[in-house]
Amino acid sequence: MKNLFLLGGPVTMSILTILLVIMIAWMSYHLIIYLNSKKINQDRTLRMLKYGKSIGLLTMIVGITAQLLGFYMAFSVIELGGDISPAMVFGGLKVSMISTLYGLLTYLLSIMIWFVASQIVESSKHQKS
Repeated sequence: MKNLFLLGGPVTMSILTILLVIMIAWMSYHLIIYLNSKKINQDRTLRMLKYGKSIGLLTMIVGITAQLLGFYMAFSVIELGGDISPAMVFGGLKVSMISTLYGLLTYLLSIMIWFVASQIVESSKHQKS
């Protein structure tokens, strides 16, 4: 895992990891606050959970942007170098997908957390009333 993290680019992967932690903390915080308080509005909590899902979407977009920047840099080097082997090109393409996959997996995790948390909030409405 550490090797993939470093291959994906420490700066980009760190940003993606920070966004992952923020997304999990955001959704957990608002779910816990809702479950422990009788005064918090259900609609507000559901809206806050959707913001958490949006943080996951931002993570995916950052991952895709990092891949596109990697493509740009790789193509610039290929243009300057001229004769580059196909194995080197495809190795670079493989490495460029690490940040995109990480961002995509983070977005999928945010959707799953959002779904479970929203179901908990909606089912607890009947118990709080």
